[in-house]
Amino acid sequence: MDQAVLEHVNLSVRDCDASARLMHDLFGWNIRWQGPAMSVGRTVHVGTADSYVALYSPPAELLGKTPFAKGVPMNHVGITVDDLDAVEARVIAAGLEPFSHGDYAPGRRFYFFDDNGIEFEVVSYTG
Repeated sequence: MDQAVLEHVNLSVRDCDASARLMHDLFGWNIRWQGPAMSVGRTVHVGTADSYVALYSPPAELLGKTPFAKGVPMNHVGITVDDLDAVEARVIAAGLEPFSHGDYAPGRRFYFFDDNGIEFEVVSYTG
């Protein structure tokens, strides 16, 4: 069987441009594409050459009807990095609060919520 690889995840956010800037600042990701969403709203694809996060912002009149509750249905997005401490410093500099630090096999990690209430787990598997 061929190996399946996750190419992208699509997340609904209040402001896809602001979320893309945050991901660029925290993880060094670049915008791969941006423009009108397939139906209504706006989309920005931010990531690497191999994978990305599609950020979707509905029109303003639909925002109040869009639930952003943790775990409904997604719990968190996991991101691997080489330098966990450097990324944590950037998370703090962005005004976000890291929590639930863990240092257990196979790596170190922490979590944070972005301004949309999306939880991210940042993990490093390097020494």
